Amino acid sequence: MLAFVAIAASASAQNRIAIVDLRKVFDEYYKTKAADATLKDRAGDLEKERKALTDQYQKLTEDYKKALDGANDQAVSADEREKRKKTAESKLIEIKELEQNLTQFDRQSRTTLEEQQRRMRDNILAEIKNVINTKAKSGSYSLVVDTAAETINKTPVVMYTNGENDLTVAVLAQLNSGAPASAGASK
Repeated sequence: MLAFVAIAASASAQNRIAIVDLRKVFDEYYKTKAADATLKDRAGDLEKERKALTDQYQKLTEDYKKALDGANDQAVSADEREKRKKTAESKLIEIKELEQNLTQFDRQSRTTLEEQQRRMRDNILAEIKNVINTKAKSGSYSLVVDTAAETINKTPVVMYTNGENDLTVAVLAQLNSGAPASAGASK
């Protein structure tokens, strides 16, 4: 019986567990902040493009209304009304095309931003994971648990930790050691 307890004790000593607050590491990593700024800039550029298309749409709609009013003006000849009617019809076709362009632009912009965000997030998480793996191996940890993780029901995965073997600060320090001077000043 004593031999079994001794073997179990030595086996548990080999299975060291560390913790890390992945949310904190991700949020405080300087590259995350840089990626967020890049995404905001891109979204701003896309919004400017959308505004230009919207302004063009509004002007075209006004031109169509004027052309339609002109086509219904009884003070001009029938030939002139017919000419104005054709102009109004061509404006309406342009409006429909522009509406399709706006819809396509919105869809493409959203997709582009989502893909760029996913790529940036995946790259940042890969860098974080590499540092965590290195720290875990050098500390002889067999498992690293994310204390910020939540279940699908939004309940915490880790119910208790005494805070020992927390790699969060060390991981953040290593990740942010290469931060440019301007990234450190924005904290």
